[in-house]
Amino acid sequence: MAVSYKKLWKLLIDKDMMKKELAQKANVSNYTLAKMNKGENVTTDVLVRICKALECNLDDIMELVDE
Repeated sequence: MAVSYKKLWKLLIDKDMMKKELAQKANVSNYTLAKMNKGENVTTDVLVRICKALECNLDDIMELVDE
């Protein structure tokens, strides 16, 4: 199983928010967002900060997909 963050990128489009804005609002680095863009794993702490910044739940920003 792999992690997909497509839901996060779609949510950013829906909220008219740039990744740079998310990084500042959620206090995460651009490197972390780049990892997520590649579908790599990040810590739960990062995911929670993103959810708080976007006022959403984990299942709104990520999903597990078969490889």
